Amino acid sequence: MFNKALLATAVMLAMSATAQAKTFKVGMGDPMDSDQGALAQRFEELVEDLSDGEMQVELFPGGQLGSETGMIQDTRIGKLDFALIGVGNLTPYAPRLGALTMPYALRSHADAVKATTGPLADEWNQIAEKQAGVHIVSWLYSNFRYLTNSKRPVTSLEDLEGMKIRVPQNKIMLATYQAWGASPISMSWPEVFTGLQQGVIDGQDNPDIVNYTMKFQEVQKYLTEVHYQYSLQPIVMGVRTYNKLSDEEREIIDRAGLEAQLYALQFQLTEASQARAAMEAEGVQSAQLTDEDKWISIAKEEVWPQFYEEIGGKESFDELQKALGH
Repeated sequence: MFNKALLATAVMLAMSATAQAKTFKVGMGDPMDSDQGALAQRFEELVEDLSDGEMQVELFPGGQLGSETGMIQDTRIGKLDFALIGVGNLTPYAPRLGALTMPYALRSHADAVKATTGPLADEWNQIAEKQAGVHIVSWLYSNFRYLTNSKRPVTSLEDLEGMKIRVPQNKIMLATYQAWGASPISMSWPEVFTGLQQGVIDGQDNPDIVNYTMKFQEVQKYLTEVHYQYSLQPIVMGVRTYNKLSDEEREIIDRAGLEAQLYALQFQLTEASQARAAMEAEGVQSAQLTDEDKWISIAKEEVWPQFYEEIGGKESFDELQKALGH
């Protein structure tokens, strides 16, 4: 009898603790076995551990909560707690973040890390809060966006001519592919696989892990290493929601975000080569550019000048390049 009473009390206490815990939803476009999933799961573990279970995190992968654009909107108004999205989809709300999507602005893993840590990270966060109404919690390093297509091997600019390439809702990326002679099409992320399958688009670009976990090898035969854009994907929380949290809760979220960010970088460095190998095993043919210097020259001469004013001015962009040692 006494043991039953103790058990009942323990169950009630556990239920009470669960009921009192705050639950936060995280929306993302990629599946759970992707690099987005790796970052999100580590973030979930850290938040729950650091808060001793008083803060719970629920993950919604695979676009369950809508498109990335829709999830950004929902975080801005407080309808969704967190969204893990490509930085390119955030630029319509925070144009100055477009500096990070300028072709060949980031040229290595080291550039990507330096651009999203320390003083530069603080600067991007201030811009995101002011222009987009979101607080950047963490950054996912997804590597370079490599070009895939179903038509032919691409080893030079001439091979890209007229090819229909999907890009996010990002004017800089649209302008870049136009300058290279392709026919870029802006398309929502959940529509891309079907678009490739049905021939609405010929190709797209994304890092190896994304390409593999999205199963693009089933509808794409060729892959080319183009190093024009390092894919950065932040976890964002609406400023409205963030400001309503206690100081302790904000500290937990920011610490969890930073630690998850470091974990995700290591994940990327170890898993990307395995994803490429798996795609090649399924028949994808990989290639290198023979004339990437031409791609770089066109980007600098024709694309960069179009967007200086929008991203904060040429001087500001030059300062970023200088800070990265370019």
